[in-house]
Order: sequence, then structure tokens, then C-alpha cells
Amino acid sequence: MSVIGGGGGFTGGSKSLKLSFIDTLKGAWADPDLRARILFVLSMFAVYVIGVHIQVPIPGLKTDQIAELLKNNPYFQLLDVFGGGAIKRVSIFALGLNPYITASIIVQVLTTAFPQWKKDLQEGGEYARKQQNKRIRMLTLVLCVAQGMGFLQIMGSAGLALTPIAKFSTLVFWTAGAMFVLWLGEQISERGIGNGVSLMIFAGIVISMPAQIGMINQQIQDGILFWWQAIILVILFLATTWFIVLFTSAQRRLPIQHMRRQVGTKVMGGQTSYLPIPVNTAGVIPIIFAISLVFLPMQFANMFPPTSQIHFTLNKIAEYMNPGSAMPQGLVGMAMYTLLIFFFTYFYTAIQYNVEDLSNNLKRAGSFIPGVRPGKQTKDFLDGVISRITIAGAAFLTVVALMQYIAPAISGMPAQNAARLIGGTSLLIMVSVALETMRQIEANILMKQYQQ
Repeated sequence: MSVIGGGGGFTGGSKSLKLSFIDTLKGAWADPDLRARILFVLSMFAVYVIGVHIQVPIPGLKTDQIAELLKNNPYFQLLDVFGGGAIKRVSIFALGLNPYITASIIVQVLTTAFPQWKKDLQEGGEYARKQQNKRIRMLTLVLCVAQGMGFLQIMGSAGLALTPIAKFSTLVFWTAGAMFVLWLGEQISERGIGNGVSLMIFAGIVISMPAQIGMINQQIQDGILFWWQAIILVILFLATTWFIVLFTSAQRRLPIQHMRRQVGTKVMGGQTSYLPIPVNTAGVIPIIFAISLVFLPMQFANMFPPTSQIHFTLNKIAEYMNPGSAMPQGLVGMAMYTLLIFFFTYFYTAIQYNVEDLSNNLKRAGSFIPGVRPGKQTKDFLDGVISRITIAGAAFLTVVALMQYIAPAISGMPAQNAARLIGGTSLLIMVSVALETMRQIEANILMKQYQQ
């Protein structure tokens, strides 16, 4: 799945990236190759912004009805924030990357469930990865149709009557738009800098922020909100951003001692390096996974007529799974949300860090952790360290994810407005993607300095 994740590897303690933000930008702009890559990313963002504002040609469409409907649907609110307002505009990019993200979740879970798929992916090399990507894309197409039909069902409940031909053409536009956004992300990964899919999600959130800020400003002018509530909102925003940066950058560095080896007349090894294990090993992926499952009943409910029994049942389930519901349903939803975040944090960390492979690689390289014997003791030690760090990482993700539901109560703002951007998934994605992209730019700059 092409979204932010954690990772680890060996690194020397004296070669950490310490360039300031301004120095990084200056260095990147001074380098012709990096400058071209950054400009390419910005050009892809421009294409995405244009596409967000291109409306699907539906006869008799009234976007104000769709925007009104979004106010009472937390799932579509969330997707609209991620998509830069594409849903309320009924844009050709209305589906965005949501089908691809959901397909990636399903395929990763199935890969873990089927040992043969997992073995093929580990041993099959580039061919196995291509097969995995092919499965994800095929499932993405299926989910584009399914989620598009759900959107159309919701739009129908808003009073928009579409002919079968109009529905078919709309599904074609939305499916083509979703695949085009995925293609833009892949082009950024190949020809730009950073993770393309993550940057496309980042772009969608940034696009939606001016509208959210404008909403707060309008509510202050209308007397709905007070100026002191806006100040509390800004303080919460800055505090949450600092909290995210702190935990995203935090890591546990395990010392690794390399044994001395005689190679000809030279003595190699004997140095000490470090194995960095980030506190937030899994990145933002557990929250994305958890949100997709939390709102899954609501997605399926939208595919059935509002008067049907199955629609009513799924909506009832969705109330208890939504952390933003009224109490006591909201309390159950928060508990479910927390459990899912912890589960997916451990799940994705297990994928990122195979402690048995790490232990075997250290043993083969003639390296060891001081005070720990190579082999099984090293494996058990690494397993214990990563498990304890994962608890802290999962707790951090839970606090940030639930902040979007706690912030309105602290600031006194309605949960339907821009208070959702304080903490929660949106801010975490923005900060995580920005930090990871800056790290990659810094790494490129320092690598070229070393080569010179």
C-alpha cells in the first residue's frame, strides 16, 4: 500500500539529518535535479486541483443539495476533506484515492491470511510485487463501482433523479477519475520526490483547508462563534501539531556492535552503529485502516434503498461504530475505534519489522546487541522492545485520532465544522507526509554532498 509507513535500518549515530527547514529548501532549489522533481510534484498538484473543480456533467444537478447532505454524514465529510471538496462539488475526482486505499487494506489482510500469497511476495521479487499491484488495481476498479453506486444512492435520497444512462456515465467518470488520481500519485513517486499517493492525499487536505478557515471566519462574523473560541482552536492546532511532530520524530536507537574481521592485511568492523526503531512505526496507516472499517457499515447502507430493512440495520450498526455519534453510541464507537487502531498498529508493525529476519541478518553480518546473545535471545529482545514501543505508538495514534471528536467539546465548536481538522487523521497525515518528504529531500541533498 502506497501510503505512509514506518521503517527501520542501520544508521550511524553521527549522520542524522540536521538541516534546518530553510537550508533544506535552499539546497533543494539550488540543485537542478531536485528543483525539477519538486516542480514536477507541484505541477501534478495543479492538475489535481483543476480536476477537483471539474464537475461531472449530470443534468439537473444542484451541488447545494449535495453540500447540505454532507453536513449530516460524517463519512462523506471525512472523504470530502481528504478529496479537497471533490464530493460536494460532484467532481470527476469525487472518489479520490479511497477505493485504492480500501483495496490495499483488503489485499494486505488477505496476504497475511493466505500463507502462499505471503511466501510468493517474500520470495517472488519484482514479479510478485507486480502481481500484488495487479490484484489491488482490479479490486480498486470493483470498489470504484461499488462506492460510486453508494454515492449515487445518497444523491438520489437528496432528490436527484438520474436515468440509468446518466448513472452509468457518472460511474464511468468517477472510476476514470479515481484511476487518474492514482496514476498522478505513481508519476510523483517515479519522477518527483516523496511518496506519490501520500502526497496526493496531502494535497487534497491542503486544498480543503481554506474553505474550513473561511467557514470559521463566517461563523464568527455571524455571531455563531466567539473570538475566544477561535483562539482556543488555534492553540489546540499548534499544540497538536507539536505533539505529532514530537512522536513522529521520536525513536529508540538500539546500539549494534560489529565484530572485527581480518580481510587480507586489513582489520574490518569493530564499530558501533544503531538500529533506530521509530515510536510511531506504522505511520498513519492504522488510522486509515481503522476509519475505513469504522465507516464500512455506512458505505454498505448507502447501497440500499433508505426504506429497506437492511439499510436501517446497517445504519444502526454504523451509529455504534462511529466515534462521532451522540452518547452512548459515541462512547462505543470510540472504544471500537481505539481497539482497531491498536490492532492495526501491531498488525502493520509486524509487517514492517520481522524480528526473526532482523535477528538472522545481525547474526550473519557478525553483529550483535551488546549484552544480548545472537540468535533466539536477540529475537526475543527485539520482540520485547518493539512490542513496548508499539504500545506507545498506538496510544499516540489513538489520542490524535480521537482529538477531532474531543476538540469541539474543548473549544465549544460544533463537531460539523472545521474543528474536525484539529488533530485527527487530517492533521496527522499533513504533518507525517510533510516530515517524510522533507527527510527525503534532506537525504538527497546530503548524499550529493558526500559524493562531491
